[in-house]
Amino acid sequence: MTDLYRPALALLTDLYQLTMAYGYWKLGRADQGAVFHLFFRRPPFAGGYAIAAGLGPALEYLQGFRFDPTDIDYLASLTGNDGNRLFETEFLSYLADLELTIDVDAMPEGSVVFAQEPLLRLRGPILQCQLLETPLLNIVNFQTLVATKASRITTAAADEPVLEFGLRRAPGIGGALAASRAAFIGGCAATSNVLAGKLYGIPVRGTHAHSWVMSFDSEAESFARYADVLPNNCVFLVDTYDTIEGVRRAVDVGRRLRQRGHEMVGIRLDSGDLAYLSIEARKILDEAGFPDASIVASNDLDEHAIEHLRSQGACIAVWGVGTKLATAYDQPALGGVYKLGALCDSDGTWQPKLKLSEQAIKTSIPGTLQVRRYENDAGLVGDMIFDELHGIDPRGIIVDAQDPTRRQNLSASERFQDLLIPVVRNGTLSTPFEDFTSIRQRRQENLQALHPSIRRFVHPHEFPVGLDIGLHELRDAMIHQAHKARSEEDRADTS
Repeated sequence: MTDLYRPALALLTDLYQLTMAYGYWKLGRADQGAVFHLFFRRPPFAGGYAIAAGLGPALEYLQGFRFDPTDIDYLASLTGNDGNRLFETEFLSYLADLELTIDVDAMPEGSVVFAQEPLLRLRGPILQCQLLETPLLNIVNFQTLVATKASRITTAAADEPVLEFGLRRAPGIGGALAASRAAFIGGCAATSNVLAGKLYGIPVRGTHAHSWVMSFDSEAESFARYADVLPNNCVFLVDTYDTIEGVRRAVDVGRRLRQRGHEMVGIRLDSGDLAYLSIEARKILDEAGFPDASIVASNDLDEHAIEHLRSQGACIAVWGVGTKLATAYDQPALGGVYKLGALCDSDGTWQPKLKLSEQAIKTSIPGTLQVRRYENDAGLVGDMIFDELHGIDPRGIIVDAQDPTRRQNLSASERFQDLLIPVVRNGTLSTPFEDFTSIRQRRQENLQALHPSIRRFVHPHEFPVGLDIGLHELRDAMIHQAHKARSEEDRADTS
């Protein structure tokens, strides 16, 4: 991130984070210990899972967090509705000297994750945790969304490579780079985004556009000249005029390339009936002696289109996916949230905190949360969300957070691991940045451990995720107590 943006990004936040921070400081609560969790309430794309992504850039953001002098000057210029300064000079001096002292635990990138599970857990001074809410949501939400979409698309493509072509349709420069990074985590083989290739080490791929063909007097000449210029990168876009004739012209140029010691890589289809055209193109290429020439397809593809084309016997070897991947076309936001789970009293005792809601799904989970994943030789069995400070109830039962009648006993499972790992301690990075090889391998292994019914695109089976029964009982008691206190307050107001 520091290669892309100026070092100070502390103002990449919502104003209310700063007004709350000011309130904590003004009331002497700036250093009160707090625990916050970042999670999502429903898997994206009506699917059965998500792929965690964005941790690397989030850690870079935390490493560079500071308010520079121009930030302080800007904040000093803000006024309230009475025309007076919004923030006191002493508070701005506090921000100017602020250094993070938080602890962060996180799901490693590439992990398969589910609703209600913390992707990040922050523990530290409440003022610092509050200031980090918006930027962390911005980074993790979008990259997790795109990584999940990429995972679905690459699953549909099976063993055939998917190229991310979304730069021109992505949400701005930063969004395009984040999308390329997340798509690679999600399983894409390469990107067309050259800056992403430079910054992240992602393989880059590309050939020519229709404008190249149209700039010559004939399609045949455009292919021939491209082969002269880049004999080692010849994927010909064949649908500018007549697709089948374009394939035949590509074959003619391919023969001349072969005589010069080079090989035509393949052709690209970008319009029309991709199933029919790819089958016909494959016949032409094979009969002409180019069985290894690949057929690349693009044109508003996503996991559903790819699955449909494959079911029709399409002879497509490489899939170029742009708009619907880089924009997460059918779900523009993950809906991740960041909620307070616990506060530390003056005596050092941690108190769980609960947010009520008229919507059951928005009632939060109290505590300092951890996720324990159970598995056996057949694969993943279930995930337990528990309060790390209180441990796991010996009954070993999980209870669905939305439906307490749905329960499962995990105590007999053979193996388990706790998923949130330490990544920042006292404001300092405590674990090295992971390379993409490890992240992509984790994604693949996690997906393979899931039952196929959970990976399917339509009406997926729900993976068992629930609260440790002890945490469920605590939460239930807190909900009842909160309702009772509210009823008593309402009665007092009307008396």
